[in-house]
Amino acid sequence: MVGEKSGGWGRAALLDNPRVRGILYQVGLCVAVAFAAVAVWRNVADNLARNHITSGFGFLDQIAGFDISQTLIDYSVQTSTYGRAFWVGLLNTLLIAVLGIVLATILGFVIGIARLSRNWLLANVARAYVEFVRNIPLLLQLLFWYNAVLKALPDIRESIPIAGIALLNNRGLFLPQPSFGPGLAWAALAGVAALAIAFVWRFIAQRRFERTGHPLPVLVPGVILVIGALILTYAAVGGTIEFAFPQLGRFNVSGGVEILPEFVALLFGLVIYTAAFIAEVVRAGLLSVPRGQSEAAAALGLRRGQILNLIIIPQAKRVMIPPLTNQYLNLTKNSSLAVAIGYPDFVQIFTGTVLNQTGQAVEVVLITLAVYLALSFATSAAMGWYGARVAFVSR
Repeated sequence: MVGEKSGGWGRAALLDNPRVRGILYQVGLCVAVAFAAVAVWRNVADNLARNHITSGFGFLDQIAGFDISQTLIDYSVQTSTYGRAFWVGLLNTLLIAVLGIVLATILGFVIGIARLSRNWLLANVARAYVEFVRNIPLLLQLLFWYNAVLKALPDIRESIPIAGIALLNNRGLFLPQPSFGPGLAWAALAGVAALAIAFVWRFIAQRRFERTGHPLPVLVPGVILVIGALILTYAAVGGTIEFAFPQLGRFNVSGGVEILPEFVALLFGLVIYTAAFIAEVVRAGLLSVPRGQSEAAAALGLRRGQILNLIIIPQAKRVMIPPLTNQYLNLTKNSSLAVAIGYPDFVQIFTGTVLNQTGQAVEVVLITLAVYLALSFATSAAMGWYGARVAFVSR
């Protein structure tokens, strides 16, 4: 009797332990999730069997048989597979994401700095931009740029010539297409070597600045070095460049490079929308730096531009990086709205056309989730690495 009571008291005391209770709750939750996953999988398997749909990723080797309006790699309607269409859509999404992040960052920094300007007109124009743009749904902005601006351009027979080398109409912007001769590989190697030298020069300039406080120019010499190396090397090996200019026909434009209006509308919409949020991130980061820093720098004789570039922005970066990462992730995921205006991004190609033609809903959705999860992890990792580099180190 005493043993039973002591055993009961022992179990009660064990359950009163918060750590033990926490472990039990977690085990119970894991078991419930496992049962739910099994139930979902059985339901999916039953539905696939009922509709005579085979599961697996073998469909990626089948011929796609549909056209894609923008391809950064070779793609053929007759011979390319669904796997090839996967890479075409992924590259189109990466193109819009990378360009959007770069341009939105530049525009956001300009607007954010303008919001703190001493010029009343400039500061209020920047404020009106932020308040107006970020309170209008992105989808509505994309439809505006596509339907009200770009589709309102003249048709192909009334194309607008630009400097005699380009054409603009409601089908897009047609630019000269360059064609490079032999020697391009040597020029590329010279460009890589020049880029490495530019990074070494940046390291030397940074060390000298930390030691003496006197900055050396880095960006302009680096750009001149890389571009000069590319041009001079290509010319030295006898390389030539030929251009195929767009030619206006009766019903179409032949030759040249076509920039789709869907691409421009999506890029404009994402950049202008995201830049409004980045501007507020920049403004908050700049305001986080104590005012005494600027006053001390001004007392030392530094100009306003030097104070901003050498003192305020380096300290504000550590505050801006986490919310900037969120905005970059939002821009990448918001690019999936391209389906609304017909731009062939990953979602439009894979989750739209491929899913409709194959019926492999589970596999297509899993691949789509994995792609966007990988893009988010890669962006977060890159920004985390950069944040660690610019973080203050206690000495």
